[in-house]
Amino acid sequence: MKQKKELAILAVLLGIAAAVWLFYFQRDKQVATVDASSQIRNYQLLSVENPHIRIEKLEGPRKTEYKSAGRNIFTAAAPPPVEKPHVVQNHEYPTVKPPLPDPPPPPPTLPPNVKFFGYGTVPKGAARRAFFYDGEEVYVVPEGEILMNRFRLLRINNASVEFEEISTGRRGTAPLEEQGGPPSQ
Repeated sequence: MKQKKELAILAVLLGIAAAVWLFYFQRDKQVATVDASSQIRNYQLLSVENPHIRIEKLEGPRKTEYKSAGRNIFTAAAPPPVEKPHVVQNHEYPTVKPPLPDPPPPPPTLPPNVKFFGYGTVPKGAARRAFFYDGEEVYVVPEGEILMNRFRLLRINNASVEFEEISTGRRGTAPLEEQGGPPSQ
């Protein structure tokens, strides 16, 4: 009895699926008859005065010549800017002088409140550590590490420390200041 009910439900579902399929897929097919001879009779030609090839208009583009502006047209990179020499007019002799390059920026320095007051190695054979004082805190920084999220210590010498400003990559040095150590607590 159960199997007969399942077969009846299956038959009903197949019938519903067939009805849905016919409704969606067969409904869009409409038969349309078009008389091809009526379209041919209503066709209008383009109104062109004289449809010959105008060779005189083709001569201009044929004679043009490509002149490069110094850029490779097959790459997306822009060429470096070309600086024109600065011409200085002298009443007696005209001279051409190239523009002076911008002077390099000064080497970076530590903030004025930060003092390098010593170095050490703990334990023996480990990397050197530099001691800095900013008026409130003491920083102990080994070589290769970052000080105050701005400077990377490159080398700790006996009388100075070499560092690199992280944002610009410029290098500077700070001398050892013996008189300005931190207060004892």
